Amino acid sequence: MELENLKIPKCKNFNGYKPCISYKNCLENGCQDERDETKLGTKILIIALEALGAVLDYTAILPAVKRKFPISTIYWLTMPSAEKILFNNHLIDKLFVWNDEKRMILRQIEFDFVFNADKSDYACAFANEVKAKNKLGFLLNEDGKIIPANESALYSYRLGLDDQLKFRDNQRNGLDIIHEAFELEYKRDEYTYFFTNEEKEFIENYKKEINYDPSKTYVGFNTGCSNLFPNKKMTIEKHVQLINELAADDRLKILLLGGREDTERNQQIIDSLSREIQSQIINTPSTMGLRRGACFMNIADVVISGDSFGMHMAIALRKYVIAWFGLSCWSEIELYDRGEKLFQKDLECSPCWKRVCPKNLECISMIDLNKIIMITKNYASTNLRILNKV
Repeated sequence: MELENLKIPKCKNFNGYKPCISYKNCLENGCQDERDETKLGTKILIIALEALGAVLDYTAILPAVKRKFPISTIYWLTMPSAEKILFNNHLIDKLFVWNDEKRMILRQIEFDFVFNADKSDYACAFANEVKAKNKLGFLLNEDGKIIPANESALYSYRLGLDDQLKFRDNQRNGLDIIHEAFELEYKRDEYTYFFTNEEKEFIENYKKEINYDPSKTYVGFNTGCSNLFPNKKMTIEKHVQLINELAADDRLKILLLGGREDTERNQQIIDSLSREIQSQIINTPSTMGLRRGACFMNIADVVISGDSFGMHMAIALRKYVIAWFGLSCWSEIELYDRGEKLFQKDLECSPCWKRVCPKNLECISMIDLNKIIMITKNYASTNLRILNKV
């Protein structure tokens, strides 16, 4: 066989250094797997690097991508911290983490489409470098300024530059907007997050460990948020007040949820409760990593949370979500008719996306705890709880 006659299979399984199937020679005999799902088809690179909640949020575009390009190969580039969110996602063919080696490889591939979701100079700069017939989302111009790559991304672009539009006028959720930017049909597809078989077994074993009672409604408190925006957190005192009220209802079981950064905070909440209430609380481990945290959250029927990665994970796990908003934009979050959003309509400074509050965090101090209690108890009293467990 001469080099000029070499026919490299357009197959997802072919890598060029070993047979795809033992003792099957694709070079001599052609591709040995002609299924549509193994054909390269349309090659698409999605760039969604950070933050964690946004990366999980953007997984909802994958069904729309597959509808538009049924025979396709989807590559996803993300930060190492977000890799576990996308792990085991069968809609992603090739997952790349942001490092020199992986970016070097991606620069050598000729894509049909690049979808860049991130408005950061480094994500846009890399999107500029990638070889692709079509680039959607965001790029850099010759002055190093972030610009929309296509007409359909213009609304998303303007949203970031116009406070009146973002904080007051916009009523579209973020998924609707990113679908438009990528020229995809928006059909309210769910986030895509998949447990492994080992994780499913872990969940069942943990249920046995905590004597899980399916007749109860399990209420999870996601108590923390990213350290970048600490003012999204409800105070410890408010958490204690809520837990005291809800723990008195024998239909409910309370779980504390959170990551490594929430360990001390959750312990402070526990220590602030009476011994009787403490004995009723399930303080789930917070130091076992993101995917184990999702396993613990999966126990809950209802998740009470601020606008955080934990809220997005609860949405991905199809939980009933009660979310409070202060500095962030409630209109941009899609709860899929499973939950309620609490926010202050008449507070002039909210939302604001400020990291430091000049007004003593009125948006957090005004959270209606009685409404959270009412919503939670109403959920426990209705068929929603039963349907959620099926």
